Amino acid sequence: MAHIDYYFGTPSPWAYLAGNRLEEIAARHGATITYKPVDLLQLFDRTGGIRPANRHPSRMEYRAQELRRWSGHLGQPLNLRPAFWPVNPAPSSYAIIAAQEAGGGDLAGLVQSFLRGVWAEEADIADDAVIRDKLSAAGFDPELANKGLFIGAETFARNLEQAVEDGVFGAPFYIVRETGERFWGQDRLDFLDRHLASL
Repeated sequence: MAHIDYYFGTPSPWAYLAGNRLEEIAARHGATITYKPVDLLQLFDRTGGIRPANRHPSRMEYRAQELRRWSGHLGQPLNLRPAFWPVNPAPSSYAIIAAQEAGGGDLAGLVQSFLRGVWAEEADIADDAVIRDKLSAAGFDPELANKGLFIGAETFARNLEQAVEDGVFGAPFYIVRETGERFWGQDRLDFLDRHLASL
């Protein structure tokens, strides 16, 4: 059985546009997933990337066009100027980490709800009440927002170090643990699907 390490940032529009395709691919091939939220800005700093605020206007204009095109292509609503972006990724990431540790709910749904919150719902995913609501809606104890702070902070920092070691430099980023094959971007999910089918 294959295993996928999924690196992403909760404010990432590209991770949002991935929707539930990763989970559908994993289910089709009997693969499992570990969700590894990371601080993308720190990841960019560590791996030669450029933070969005420092990118040349032409790059940001093209990014906006691509987001609009992919949003239409995938039929996923996306606000190019969300009310709460940039947003601190730590609180939502801690909640995801704590939920993954606790088990018993819809982890994929929780991850997608935070991404959707930023890009389609105008929600502040760093807000405690929003985090609690999303935990509860995904079948988790909303108290994980508090209970999971220590393990969340510890694992969040470790995820960044592991991402750098694993050759991750952006998001979404998928690594098949058994083969070391890496796939960067929601537009590479078809290649991930094909790779898993070959195992």
